[in-house]
Amino acid sequence: MSTTEAPRSNAEARRAAILAQAVPVFARTGYHATPVTEIADAAGISQAYVFRLFRSKLGLFTAALERCFDLIGTALRQGARSAAEAPTAQVLEAMGDAYADLIADRDLLMLQVHAQSAADIPEVREALRRGYAGVVTLAHELSGGTRDQVQHFVAMGMLCHLVTALDLDEVDAPWTRTLTQGLRHVPKPPAGRSGP
Repeated sequence: MSTTEAPRSNAEARRAAILAQAVPVFARTGYHATPVTEIADAAGISQAYVFRLFRSKLGLFTAALERCFDLIGTALRQGARSAAEAPTAQVLEAMGDAYADLIADRDLLMLQVHAQSAADIPEVREALRRGYAGVVTLAHELSGGTRDQVQHFVAMGMLCHLVTALDLDEVDAPWTRTLTQGLRHVPKPPAGRSGP
């Protein structure tokens, strides 16, 4: 093994560790209100090292967002595999169920919500576009669905965001029943837990 390979793998491991901490921190307070020092402290490293690996807070935020969309892609693939050989509608439903399970980790959900609120920043907007482009392309490829079917799939995902972010499953009212009818989502975990 050459001496240049070890530092590169160590840097990649550090990047992954930092991103694992960045997702929940950004999910709590968003891009604008999160100081890089908070993420560095959570990762147990210096702020300077974070900047060495990501160059800027914006670079760190977009990398965390890309990590989020990587996890979404993995979940969608797992969902599609669970419905292999099924009709398109069932494949999309299985993919939606896998996504619902994924965003039971509210950190991933809230990171997306915060990213949308910072979409006026060109780099964040482009990271979101790349992420959603990947989701739409993957949904087409894995399900064989039409544009209308994939549009409905993505729209239901956005509705799932709303239901989950606002805990609408806890509100028994005609308007919430309208929004949640037939929608499978995972309720938020008990207090003290952030995911399944």
